[in-house]
Amino acid sequence: MRLLLILALTALAACQSIAPPPIGGRIVDLRNGQAVTPQVLVERAAKAPRLVLGEQHDNPDHHLLQVWLLRALAGQRPQGSLLLEMLTPSQQPRIDRVRQSPALPEDLPGALGWSPGWDWSLYGPVVEFALVQDYPLLAANLDSDEIQRFYQQAPGLPGARSNADSVKRVLLEQIRESHCGLLPESQMPAMLAVQQQRDRRMAERLLQAPAPALLFAGAWHARRDVGVPLHALDLGEAQAPTVILLAQEGSEVTAAMADYAWFTPATPPQDYCAQMRERFQKK
Repeated sequence: MRLLLILALTALAACQSIAPPPIGGRIVDLRNGQAVTPQVLVERAAKAPRLVLGEQHDNPDHHLLQVWLLRALAGQRPQGSLLLEMLTPSQQPRIDRVRQSPALPEDLPGALGWSPGWDWSLYGPVVEFALVQDYPLLAANLDSDEIQRFYQQAPGLPGARSNADSVKRVLLEQIRESHCGLLPESQMPAMLAVQQQRDRRMAERLLQAPAPALLFAGAWHARRDVGVPLHALDLGEAQAPTVILLAQEGSEVTAAMADYAWFTPATPPQDYCAQMRERFQKK
């Protein structure tokens, strides 16, 4: 009788309602096209041993949802680990020292060696929350010296899926577009190699991390068809991680890219190409 009561209370706790997300939007199960509620998404995500959340780096709404998701998942089951694309292996000792400290340092970005390339005003709340949890915060990216080495001469990347011509064509086009067509064609193979080595490293770290493991990364790294999940399969996993893509309304997200799409309100477009052209002219 006592065992039945414990089981009932456990089931009840797992089904408790969660706090509403901080922003509006809609969630679609891309496998069947059906809308799902935040509650249902969290309950399903909690069952995934490995979860990848793809973000638009400069979208504040996406970072608000990341903290919300961490809190919501914690109400469903213990979190095993959180991995960030924004952290590199050389930062891991700093991260571990901060986690062992009785309080977070006043200059947390300095203590972590945080890269100025990632806007701390957006990522700070996620990092601060993760650092005071029981589970580890783990680096998932390459160090800068590794990037330089891969840019000069990338090693072979084993795996039929990640080496497919169709995958490389999609990634090369994305690299061209993201650099506004300003990169010389001679640099494209090296840029592709670095992109895929990043994906491979994130996949390796995700598979090695304590489960249930959650990775926050850019949307292209998160995509099932060209990113980390593809590399996880090439590394011998029988099942790819579950993927949730955060995307602005009006974006195209297909079942090939993710399991779920969370569409957030569209933000005013920025002229990244104007900024990119200005940077190239200064070189």
